[in-house]
Amino acid sequence: MKFISILKNKLVRFILTSFFLFISWFFLYDLWLHPAGSADNFIINIIVHNSDWLLSAIGYATIPTDILGASIRTVGIDGSHGVWIGDPCNGLSLFALFTGFVLAYPGPMKSKVWFIPFGIFTIHILNVIRVTALAMIQNFSPDYLDFNHTYTFTIVVYSYVFYLWFIWSNKLSDVKT
Repeated sequence: MKFISILKNKLVRFILTSFFLFISWFFLYDLWLHPAGSADNFIINIIVHNSDWLLSAIGYATIPTDILGASIRTVGIDGSHGVWIGDPCNGLSLFALFTGFVLAYPGPMKSKVWFIPFGIFTIHILNVIRVTALAMIQNFSPDYLDFNHTYTFTIVVYSYVFYLWFIWSNKLSDVKT
């Protein structure tokens, strides 16, 4: 009986749900999705082609993104080495982290149904802008690439995810504090 009363506490439910979703994602990704590679490759190919398009749209000649029909996971300005996109940089784990928080936090399902895809889409767009900017840095100031990749864009992207969580928890969840 005491256990059931503990589960009625919203904070305890949030923590338990978050933990369950995190563990589920960990096993799903590490044991199945990542070894298969198809989800990571799919998202990376989208990022490569979107970033290549964005670089071309703002007037840069770009390096080839496909060799003999296979993606090389690299995007950049012609004449540079470009930037190679690894699995940890594709945003998939961020999509899962964002989704897990929204699912675990109380709120109406009808809001979750549109806010989760909106958040994933905007995180992806921000990641495309990040990769495009890194390709530009690689071309114009390659000495600053590592710093910007490791610090600047990590802070920007995670700040945006926290901002989305703030919007969810304070504006859209309908939870009264």
